[in-house]
Amino acid sequence: MPLNKTNDDPERARRFRELALPYLDDVYTLARYLLRDAADAEDAVQECYLRAFKHFDTYRGPAIKPWLFAILRNVCNAEFARRSTANTKAIDDAPEAAEQPPLWREAQETPEGAMLRERDASAIRRLIDALAEPFRETFVLREINNLSYREIAEVAGVPVGTVMSRLARARAMLRAAWTAEEEPSK
Repeated sequence: MPLNKTNDDPERARRFRELALPYLDDVYTLARYLLRDAADAEDAVQECYLRAFKHFDTYRGPAIKPWLFAILRNVCNAEFARRSTANTKAIDDAPEAAEQPPLWREAQETPEGAMLRERDASAIRRLIDALAEPFRETFVLREINNLSYREIAEVAGVPVGTVMSRLARARAMLRAAWTAEEEPSK
């Protein structure tokens, strides 16, 4: 019985691990923002990496991160289609995930500073979660995963101008929502 060369090649597996595994956290972060559920995000990342490994021979490019994000996006879109009959959660029902510190958190000097940072981080996560899908996706790809406009356009399958527009609108919506939250209630 002949061996399946593409799946049993140790050199191919080593190359895949070296290129793709450094982006595992970034892929999970995007999945978490797109699916809004930790368990679903873990499943999506696993499916993404399985598909990426299966099709690793088709990878052609210097940057594997956008390729992985494009695969993840397809996996998440399939999950959205599966959920199409289910209701989406209201912003107040979204879990806070306080047990997971945000990636941008710096070392804390005081307990008061830690409390304020956590409050702000929680508010930012909640505000990002509240963005409509194309704006949330574009914002996370740019601001959290540091993809270029061109790379985001490739991942999302839209023109660069659309990426720029979505990013500007997402930033404006976040700024307005943050300002509205910071205003004292009357």
